[in-house]
Amino acid sequence: MGKIKIVLAEDDEILSSVMMEELQDAGFEVKRAIDGEEAIIMTKSEKPDLLLLDIIMPKKDGFQVLKELKSFPETERIPVIIMTMLGSDDDVKKGLKLGAADYIVKSQHAVAEMVEKIKNFFSQEQHPTTIKN
Repeated sequence: MGKIKIVLAEDDEILSSVMMEELQDAGFEVKRAIDGEEAIIMTKSEKPDLLLLDIIMPKKDGFQVLKELKSFPETERIPVIIMTMLGSDDDVKKGLKLGAADYIVKSQHAVAEMVEKIKNFFSQEQHPTTIKN
């Protein structure tokens, strides 16, 4: 199996550069989208193993992107982790209700912590727990 492919949808140039570098250093293949429309196009064409999605972006916000991607059969199963400054309970609930696998509030985590969460996401996905609810 090749490298795990991630699409990083983040319009903040500095943060996206730092995140991209940290994720690549962690062994991931990373493609960057700088707005919501590009995130949708790139996710459809690249079929990544994960989409890291900011909410506040130009053209389409992350909630619109998430809703749209979950409505297409070819992208509905691609996991999405929201990474945003929006940390209200309502925003978190909305993101998870729309189908996000996780919701990370950027101001509460250093970049290294976010990368660690992403690594953990893939280690859990590869080794699902046997406990069923």
